[in-house]
Amino acid sequence: MTSDETRFGLRVLVTIGKGICLGLLVASFISQSAAAAEPVVAEPQPGVAHHSKRVNFERESASPDVRYMADWVVDSGDNRSMPFVIVDKKDAKVFVFNADGRLRGVSRALLGLAVGDDSVPGIGERKLASILPEERTTPAGRFVASMDHNLHGGDILWVDYEAAVSLHPVITSNPKERRAQRLATPTPLDKRISYGCINVPAAFFKNVVSTAFKSTSGIVYVLPETRPAQTVFHSYSVDERESSLAHR
Repeated sequence: MTSDETRFGLRVLVTIGKGICLGLLVASFISQSAAAAEPVVAEPQPGVAHHSKRVNFERESASPDVRYMADWVVDSGDNRSMPFVIVDKKDAKVFVFNADGRLRGVSRALLGLAVGDDSVPGIGERKLASILPEERTTPAGRFVASMDHNLHGGDILWVDYEAAVSLHPVITSNPKERRAQRLATPTPLDKRISYGCINVPAAFFKNVVSTAFKSTSGIVYVLPETRPAQTVFHSYSVDERESSLAHR
């Protein structure tokens, strides 16, 4: 059974006890999740100097979109002092940050087969065989995420519960999909294979993702690939904002 088969099989079983499952998740993370539910848009205060914050990527390669997003998150405080993840679908990479914006790690990732930023309504409740290739998208957006377990007891990070999208270790039980080989290549096009879930190497998930989200919830930002990030996150350019404030 592949990771996406596990994902959708889990949805079928969870539907029966969905209220109980969600209740347990809320009980564990209610204070942080409630605080994180709405994005933050920081507004400058008249007469108060604003010192812009930026993420230090050190020697890691990151696209302009990722740098723009990371800087906005830490400058605005949109992550609400919780760990956060940025998923770059165009480059097929996952960036994990501490709550203070320090970079924990970067990895290549497998993503939804289809290009697109929206999930088909109700897709999380559908049978795997009914999901068309063009419907296999990894949705863009801001998601409050927390750790959970799949049907086999393995750790996953729920991203979009309703659409049954999670971030989890790559599963290689179907040799025809060549998921491990796809992860190893530098080509983003090789990474489009899943039904929407985000697959990362097992070691990266264990050592970076699960440790960052241990005993806490956090935010996952999935960058769009069909429209500007500003329209999805209502974000701003830290550079432009800093320049604007300097000329007031």
